[in-house]
Amino acid sequence: MKVDDALDVWAVHGVGGTLGAILTGVFAVAAVNGASGLVKATWVRWARSWWLCSDMDLQRVATFVILKVVDFFVGLRVEESEEEAGLDSSQHGEVAWQN
Repeated sequence: MKVDDALDVWAVHGVGGTLGAILTGVFAVAAVNGASGLVKATWVRWARSWWLCSDMDLQRVATFVILKVVDFFVGLRVEESEEEAGLDSSQHGEVAWQN
C-alpha cells in the first residue's frame, strides 16, 4: 500500500476496531443489552454493519479534509534531501547519534 504506518495504527485500531464492532453484533446477548446478535439472528447484526460502513465513510472524508488542510498550511512531506540528511538535523538543528 506504500503507507508509512510505523505505529501499526491501521493494524491495531482499524482492524481491531472493525473486528470488534462486527463481533459485538454477532455475540450480543439479550440478557446484557436487550437484543440478540447474529447467533440469535436479529436486527442487531444489520444495525452494526450499517453503522460500521457509515462510520468508515465518515472517517475517510474527515481524514481527507484534515490532510488537505495540513498540506495547505504546513505540508505533508519534507524535501528528499532533508529526509536523507536526517530529520533531527534538518528539522530540529541537532543530531541524535553520530555515524
